[in-house]
Amino acid sequence: MKIVIAGAGEVGSHLAKLLSTEDQDITLIDRDVEKLSVLDANYNLLTVEGSPTSFASLRHANVGNSDLFIAVTPYETDNVVACAMAKTFGAKRTVGRIDSYDYMDPRNRDFVKRMGVDRVIYPEFLAAGEIITALRHSWARNWFELYNGEIILVGVRLGAQARLCGMQLKDLATQSHRFHISAIRRNHETIIPGGFDIMHENDILYITTQREYIDELLTLTGKVNNRIRRVLVMGGSKIAVRLANMAGDKFRLTIIDNDLERCRKLPQLCPDCDIIYGDARDIDTLADAGIDEMDAFVALTSSSETNILACLTAKELGIKKTVAEVENIQFISQAEGLNIGTTINKKLLASSTIFQMMIDSDASNARCLALADAEVAELEVKQGSKLTKAAVKDLRLPRDITLGGLIRDGHGMLISGLTRIQPGDHVLVFCLAGAIRKVERLFS
Repeated sequence: MKIVIAGAGEVGSHLAKLLSTEDQDITLIDRDVEKLSVLDANYNLLTVEGSPTSFASLRHANVGNSDLFIAVTPYETDNVVACAMAKTFGAKRTVGRIDSYDYMDPRNRDFVKRMGVDRVIYPEFLAAGEIITALRHSWARNWFELYNGEIILVGVRLGAQARLCGMQLKDLATQSHRFHISAIRRNHETIIPGGFDIMHENDILYITTQREYIDELLTLTGKVNNRIRRVLVMGGSKIAVRLANMAGDKFRLTIIDNDLERCRKLPQLCPDCDIIYGDARDIDTLADAGIDEMDAFVALTSSSETNILACLTAKELGIKKTVAEVENIQFISQAEGLNIGTTINKKLLASSTIFQMMIDSDASNARCLALADAEVAELEVKQGSKLTKAAVKDLRLPRDITLGGLIRDGHGMLISGLTRIQPGDHVLVFCLAGAIRKVERLFS
C-alpha cells in the first residue's frame, strides 16, 4: 500500500516509523529538513521537504497514486486543505487531523467529505473517550467493545489474590468456556500465549468475554468495580476540556491548573466544573482540592513524567483509579510496571484510526485499539478469505496473531479451535506489532 503522510510532528513521525516496519510504501512530507533527515536515515521510507499544501510537494510525493493520504500537521486548516488537494490529485482515501469538534458534527460530515476529507482524526476527542471508558470500568486497564458489548476485550492486571494466579491457560479452558486469554503483558513484553502458559501476579491479561460473564471475570481476577463519581483532573489541557464536555452529569470534575490565564478561560470552556489555580504536584494543593473525597485522579499535563509521578502520589493518598496521559511511548512500559492504572497516548489513538483504514476499507463502524506493542481490531471477513477455509485449529495462524471472538448475525461468540468462521463475520483480532500485513492477507 502506498501511503503519503503530511507532517513529521509527533503523530506523523510515529505513524511513519510504525508503518515503515509493516513493509508499506511510505512517503513523508514536512518543511523541517532536520526531522526528515533523522527519519530518512533510520527507517525504510521516502521523504519530501516542502509544504503539505504545496502543489509541487504533493506532485513530488506522487500523491495521485497513493492509496492513503494522511495529513497530521499541527495546523487544522493545513490538514483539511492538504486532504482536499490530495483527493483532487487522485488519492484514494484521505485522513485529516483536526482540533475542533465542528468537523465531527454529523450535520457537517457530508460537507467535510465533499471537501475531500474521508476521515478525520481528533486525538483529544479520542483521548477523552478513552478516559470516560476507563472511569466507567474502574477495575480494568483497557475496555474494548464490539456491537454494544456482544464481545468485550478487557485488559486487567492480576493481583496476588486473583484466582487465576498460578493457573495454566488450558486449565481455565477446561473449567470455563466463557473466557479467551488473547494476550499477556509481562515484563514490558506482550505475548500471544499457549495452553501451557501460566498466569502470574502482575501480569496484564487481555481477556475476551461477553457482558453476561463480567461479574464472574471480576471474581476470577480478584477485582472490584468501584463506582466513580468525583474526579480530580490535573491540567486544563484540550483533553481536559473535551473530557468535561463529554462527562455530562455522569462525573463531577474538578480541574487544577498552574497557569493563571488558563484558569481564567476554563470556566467558560467547562462551565460545569470546579476550577482551582494551583500546582497539583503539591500535597497541600491536593488536600485543599479535597482529594480525600475523590474517586479518581486524571493527570493531563504536557509532561509524561509529571503525570506518572502525580498518579503515584494520588495512589499513595488513597485514590483507587488513576489515569495518566503518557505521550512518551518509551515510558508506557515503565508506567505499567509502576501500576499507575490506565495510560492514554494520543499517538497510539491516532494509529488506531489509521490501522483500521489500512485493513478494512469500510472503517466507519469498526474499531481498533492500539497498544504499546500490539493492535486489537474488529474486521469483517470477506468472501473467499483464508479464514473461511477450515476450522480455526487447522488454519495454521501466525503465532503473533490470535482470534478472540466474533459477531455473527448480531450475536457474539468466543472463538475456539473448532470454530468455523464464515463470510460476513466480524472478528476481534489481537496481533503483535508488525503483523498488520499478515492480518490483511488473512481477511482479504
